[in-house]
Amino acid sequence: MPEQATRERAAKAKREGKAPTTQAGEYVREEIEHIREGKHGARSAKQAIAIGLSKARRAGVKLPKPPASATERTKQSAASAERAAKRGPKRPSRARARAAERALKREGKAAASKTALSRHATAAAKRRSASARSASAMKAVRTKGPRVRKAAARKAAKTRRRRAATA
Repeated sequence: MPEQATRERAAKAKREGKAPTTQAGEYVREEIEHIREGKHGARSAKQAIAIGLSKARRAGVKLPKPPASATERTKQSAASAERAAKRGPKRPSRARARAAERALKREGKAAASKTALSRHATAAAKRRSASARSASAMKAVRTKGPRVRKAAARKAAKTRRRRAATA
């Protein structure tokens, strides 16, 4: 069950007209925090994110369907979470809830480490084309103010200088 603060932050994002993925990000962040706190573990950063997205779908965030390249299990999980959102809050049986909790508790905590999340982000970015990454960056730039844009430009220049020095 998502925490009250998470639901409120997601609702605020929705009121501000933010994208559904931004709203879902709150649930993913909560999941990462739970793993870091030791409430339970996950096998990989991908699983941690998937659990967060499932929570978001159950909470009624209108996320897009998983891509065609997703595994059958992922698609079924997303469909089941959407059905659960339509049906309203219906808790699993105590036995099932306890079994799921115990299974997650046996998993490691490294999935939520900065290294693991960074590795996942890099791998996800590599799967996208250069033009898609560029378009994403351009979209992000439109929401920045002049001060933040200037700082980002400085950082990019610094990175270019560093890369040129090592090459």
